[in-house]
Amino acid sequence: MKSRFSYVIVCATLLVSVAFAQGAPSTEASSAPQGTSSQSTVYIYRYKQFVGKALSPSVFCDDNELARMDNGRYFVVTLAPGKHLFHSNDKQAGIDLDLKAGEKSYIRVEIATGFMKGHGRLVAVVPEQGSYEIKNLKPLDSDKVKDTQHVTLMDLHTN
Repeated sequence: MKSRFSYVIVCATLLVSVAFAQGAPSTEASSAPQGTSSQSTVYIYRYKQFVGKALSPSVFCDDNELARMDNGRYFVVTLAPGKHLFHSNDKQAGIDLDLKAGEKSYIRVEIATGFMKGHGRLVAVVPEQGSYEIKNLKPLDSDKVKDTQHVTLMDLHTN
């Protein structure tokens, strides 16, 4: 009886070894999004402030509207590495980022006052500052997202 059990263990081990040697994917790897380490992540956020709280300026990447930014919210953008131009509805300000694979970048949306109304202005933030400032914010509501291919609404508070 003991030798049959040993035989079964040896056979099972051999089968598992052969399957992994042939490159069979594990269930953990197949459930994860593919290529996330080859992508860049940009966190875009806006402080919760009284001034301009009714405004929802648009945020663009490479002239593609990503989302309309609400007060006290953030969203996450996943992009291919390379140069990308971010801007809001303030035509004088923009951010030209050269993103690297696996890199995390942070952009803060600020409300700049204007003659009749305020407008959004983007500010690049170092990762150490951005990761701290985003902690108490909520994910953007899904109805504000314009580009569902690149924008993700993940809750950072569950990680």
